[in-house]
Amino acid sequence: MGTSRRFVARGVPGGYRIWNRRPGCWWGEVYETCPDDLLTELNGPRDPVRLVELQRRYRALKR
Repeated sequence: MGTSRRFVARGVPGGYRIWNRRPGCWWGEVYETCPDDLLTELNGPRDPVRLVELQRRYRALKR
């Protein structure tokens, strides 16, 4: 039996967004590049400090 991921990246106009499968809603904002590290953290340990760091990094890539 495989484990399903709660958070997945989906392509949207302008980049990628993170889809939360449990409530069925978007999480975060639009990112120009696929946020692989952020998805790994969300589906794994979910360390708040690391999540903020990764969000800032991917947000900075847009500028």
